[in-house]
Amino acid sequence: MHQWLGVLVPGAQVLLILLTMRLVQLLARRLIGRVAGRYDLPPDLAMGLRRAINLVVMLAAMLAALNVLGVSAGVLWGAFTGFATVGAVAFFAAWSVLSNIFCTFLIFITRPFRLHEMIELLENGDKPGLKGKVMDINLLYTTLQEPEAFDGAPTTSIQVNNWFFQRSIRRWRGTSPMPPG
Repeated sequence: MHQWLGVLVPGAQVLLILLTMRLVQLLARRLIGRVAGRYDLPPDLAMGLRRAINLVVMLAAMLAALNVLGVSAGVLWGAFTGFATVGAVAFFAAWSVLSNIFCTFLIFITRPFRLHEMIELLENGDKPGLKGKVMDINLLYTTLQEPEAFDGAPTTSIQVNNWFFQRSIRRWRGTSPMPPG
């Protein structure tokens, strides 16, 4: 019988915590409903308050139940902050790559230019910038073939990070000849 008490008592405590959580949620819902009706609060605000209070109550109940089961809040906090720190470092380390990938998806969706069109990235409105024919668009770069130089030098290509949403773009449509360099 003594062995069962070690399981039944914490189980009953967890069940009591869950019942208390549900009671607090119902009381909060009723209170928010009365306040929203009396003071004519927008329904979106009332729903947001209910969700926020439910989240706080559920987190508190989860921590209390874990404490009853022997899990320290300090250990949980340490694990959470450790995982959050690793996630933040990984996010910032990959920010440039993720930004280029996101910009590529925006290029595919909004279609500010197409393959084989002539474009020019303008620095400050009318200042000349990078100019060329769009030869390839991939997740990280857009490849532009530069116009031929006046001295007969071979054409070159530029791989541009996808920062087309940070610059103005001049676009030549159709099959018009390449504008002078």
